[in-house]
Amino acid sequence: MHKNIWPPFTQTATAPEPLHIKSAKGAVLHGLNGKNYLDCISSWWVNVHGHCHEKIAESIVKQASQLDHVLFAGCTHDSALFLAKSLCNLLPASLSRVFYSDNGSTAVEVALKMAIQYFQNLGTPERRHILAFQGGYHGDTVGAMSVGAESGFFEPFRGIFFPVHHLPYPATWDGDDAVEAKETAALAALEQYLAMHGATTAAFIVEPLVQGASGMRFCRPEFLNKALKLVREQGILLVFDEVMTGFGRLGSLFAFEQLEVQPDFICLAKGLTGGFLPLSVTVCDEKIFEAFQGDSFDRAFAHGHSYTANPIACAAGVASLEIFSTRPYDAYWQAVEVFHKEQLARLQKTAGKPLKTRARGTIAALTVGDDENYSTTLNPFLKKAFLERGLLIRPLGNVIYLMPPYCTTLEQLEEMYGGIEAVVLACK
Repeated sequence: MHKNIWPPFTQTATAPEPLHIKSAKGAVLHGLNGKNYLDCISSWWVNVHGHCHEKIAESIVKQASQLDHVLFAGCTHDSALFLAKSLCNLLPASLSRVFYSDNGSTAVEVALKMAIQYFQNLGTPERRHILAFQGGYHGDTVGAMSVGAESGFFEPFRGIFFPVHHLPYPATWDGDDAVEAKETAALAALEQYLAMHGATTAAFIVEPLVQGASGMRFCRPEFLNKALKLVREQGILLVFDEVMTGFGRLGSLFAFEQLEVQPDFICLAKGLTGGFLPLSVTVCDEKIFEAFQGDSFDRAFAHGHSYTANPIACAAGVASLEIFSTRPYDAYWQAVEVFHKEQLARLQKTAGKPLKTRARGTIAALTVGDDENYSTTLNPFLKKAFLERGLLIRPLGNVIYLMPPYCTTLEQLEEMYGGIEAVVLACK
């Protein structure tokens, strides 16, 4: 471990030396050790089109030679305007206001703060409570940690969280006979909460259809539709954290397209710039924006970052969205989902042990063993075994998952599953 580096999500006292990557192209990472690795997880879910995509790289170079940065309070620029317009053209008409920030955590913070101040500006300050699902992960800043308090990552900081009510989450998988009972219990808990606190709750935040960091935990659309409708009936704002699920991960450009209820806020990051630069947006309903208008600065949203709407990052985002528009991925996403399900079914048969498989869109996951937490002793074995086979897969505890870039070929997917099968069979 380099003496000047403190890496994220790593126990440096026991972790092996980090893999030194020299370059990358498409779905392949080139190590300094001379070995190639398939990027099976899109480098923490950010790379959507493939590494070093020429169109995005060219856009960055052009923007960097024209305008590197300018403050976004009192100034604007073409790249931010073009990106906001392009995003809104892809979203429901009501989602019409784009607030820029730097990453998924800050996009969530923005949504939570907007929701609370929205009701204050409307003269109903009693609406301050936040509702979330158990197991949800929304980032590492204090507000994001508060709504993700039950994800298992933040115990040292629990004393500084603001109050959030966490609902049961009916995580499910292929062949889950108990899913209906879990959903019934979760909806009953939601109804009980709403009966007591619906009138004082500002927002309900969800990772639509898949909870990512807590273990690729899926829920059924029919359950989430029922929950969202119950919440919407109480006048509670809906925040969709699509930092992971956005930009095609679940087989549609955004996860909300597979649901019957549209959000009041959508948080986007990760794939927004195609994996090149940090950038995020919180896009809100026009009614939210209107509530902040007035003659007094007290009604304004006093929030921002030094690099808000950085022109170079915005230019990367514009180029990435242009790739989506010129290369429709729908058929590819559908083909990858079919392939995932075929391979997971085969693995379930050959493994000789229950694996809790699940897949949707380009995301596939399976659970090895019963010890579902990040401290499982199986995790280091899995990481090492995959790297030895030329696969960059960072399991979530004992959950193995795939989320490849959209340039990944069928042959490369076959290689990934061949490595997963070998590693699963080697697990004790």
